[in-house]
Amino acid sequence: MELFQPEYFSQTGSGITCLLCERKCFLKEGAAGFCGVNRNKGGELECMAYGRPAAINIDPVEKKPLNRFLQGTKTYSVGTLGCNFTCEWCQNWHISGKKYSEPLNADTVPPANIAEGAVESGCMSVSYTYNEPTVFYPYAKDIGMIAKENGLKNIFVTNAYQSESVAADMLSWVDALNADLKCFDTETHKKYTGGDLDKVLRNLRTFADSSIHVEITTLIIPGVNDKAEELENIAGFISNELGKEIPWHVSAFHPAYKMTDRPVTSKAKVYEAVDIGLKKGLKFVYPGNVW
Repeated sequence: MELFQPEYFSQTGSGITCLLCERKCFLKEGAAGFCGVNRNKGGELECMAYGRPAAINIDPVEKKPLNRFLQGTKTYSVGTLGCNFTCEWCQNWHISGKKYSEPLNADTVPPANIAEGAVESGCMSVSYTYNEPTVFYPYAKDIGMIAKENGLKNIFVTNAYQSESVAADMLSWVDALNADLKCFDTETHKKYTGGDLDKVLRNLRTFADSSIHVEITTLIIPGVNDKAEELENIAGFISNELGKEIPWHVSAFHPAYKMTDRPVTSKAKVYEAVDIGLKKGLKFVYPGNVW
């Protein structure tokens, strides 16, 4: 297993504190963090996901979704187990909801092999996706640095709940990202994700102010974030604080994982969100998951 460099954790009394995301889990010897990916081993942070991807696929870049970055190209997608959020509607719960203490049938794949696979597959980028890549950040970054040496771009598909230091470090090697902005109500965000909305908004501002190409996705969930006022607040934040050129993807919810008691988001609601985004001044608003 790979041991992180010191900037990814700090010594804290009788244990260590993980500094990858804003959960900042305190870990005693042998204990794993909330994500189930990183643990304290001998007073250092061990990434149990390093070299152990749970999924590798070749996708169109539009599936990330990125509609205004390397359009029409393929991206080499990699993800591991674990996540730092608790979304009850997760489409990839079968990997994001698992921890590395559970049995895992996966090959050991060093970073260079991922980059090599991308090149051999004719991809123009590597995407860190399927689960939250922040939880396997050192593995992702090591892949990304080799990918850049081979002329590939790096794409982060994220919930934007990185620590400030990791968000700042991403600016040195990530070329594009799609971030989920799940809602704009603090209590709702905390209830359904376990994360603080203000930290997400802080990181989105950081990314938007950088050279990283940014696109935002909101999954519209009936009874959670589908009120017009909520959608207006999200669109207004993107337009006023991130930029009118930032693309906004508004997608329809389909029952999944623990949230099977709600209907599919109507096509009319998705296009209502599109209209709201355009009225708020956004130049690029894309409907998703509707025929």
